[in-house]
Amino acid sequence: MSDIKVLVVDDSAVVRQVLSAMLDAAAGIKVIYAVADPLLAIERMKLQWPDVIVLDVEMPRMDGITFLKRIMLERPTPVVICSTLTEKGALTTMAALAAGAVSIITKPKLGLKQFLHDSSDELIGAVRAAAQANLKRLAIGSRAPPPVTAKYTADVILASPGESRAMLQTTERVVAIGTSTGGTQALEEVLTALPRVTPGIVIVQHMPEKFTAAFAARLDGLCRIQVMEARHNDRVIQGRALIAPGGKHMLLRRDGAQYYVEVIDGPLVNRHRPSVDVLFRSVAKCAGANALGVIMTGMGDDGAAGLLEMRKAGARTVAQDEESCVVYGMPKEAVKRGGVEKIVPLKAIDKEILLQLAR
Repeated sequence: MSDIKVLVVDDSAVVRQVLSAMLDAAAGIKVIYAVADPLLAIERMKLQWPDVIVLDVEMPRMDGITFLKRIMLERPTPVVICSTLTEKGALTTMAALAAGAVSIITKPKLGLKQFLHDSSDELIGAVRAAAQANLKRLAIGSRAPPPVTAKYTADVILASPGESRAMLQTTERVVAIGTSTGGTQALEEVLTALPRVTPGIVIVQHMPEKFTAAFAARLDGLCRIQVMEARHNDRVIQGRALIAPGGKHMLLRRDGAQYYVEVIDGPLVNRHRPSVDVLFRSVAKCAGANALGVIMTGMGDDGAAGLLEMRKAGARTVAQDEESCVVYGMPKEAVKRGGVEKIVPLKAIDKEILLQLAR
């Protein structure tokens, strides 16, 4: 199998040097060019087209968003955004994701070199995930990142639901959604299709801290339902979707007939925080048959174990189909483990959510 050919576009010489060295050192990845701006990138791409582009969004001569839109029109190519951990950077990155980028890696303004070294696993995983992107949705191969760090399960956050069943004395329904690579576009398609009256929705989208608030605000401006970055003790109510904040786990809790969320710290679960498995396990324990679990596009297996626990607890469970996924990793693993009751295309997920109101 040939190497993943990567183009790095960043106006920082330090970033270009460090990213190129890390990616070249990873098995199956080769940086073919590292350039300072999109105009230079366009010239290099006439010679050899990359499989994946790692792209800064704030650059001279031509900004990353303009370049990204041009690439998606000319020849759709998986793009990983390399953005600063700032409010301005978050807003710009949301525009990049809306324009077709598949994922984000972050960089601080200070301590850049050390930070990038510390984040090498995340970067390599993002590039490998991008290389598998379904270009009809924006399958390429079946490359997967090797295990490189300890991989915890949801046991480190809360105990397994076992044979317990959530109390059924409530008419409140809840929908739990988990997604990763390609999920920002997929969530937009699902949530904008929903009417004002919907079951309460809790969402884990793998995304760095500082970016989930901008993502939620963007969706809130597009949707008829209310979309918020979750805060500790927020109520889960009809017509509201709560998105787990980056860097925190989110759990569903119940007080009498009402649901609310806990937002907590904790170790990475399946190398993620927030983790879909953590959310799904809490939903299995607290909502049981009153819940719907939805697993959507993303690389890896986060959410597969939790969705099975939800199904065993009596919840309905749905997976996005392969054709409509950017990366058919998380849904595929959930199906493999037996956690999926129904497989549907992306365009039908809103209808599955509305069925919760009729149960």
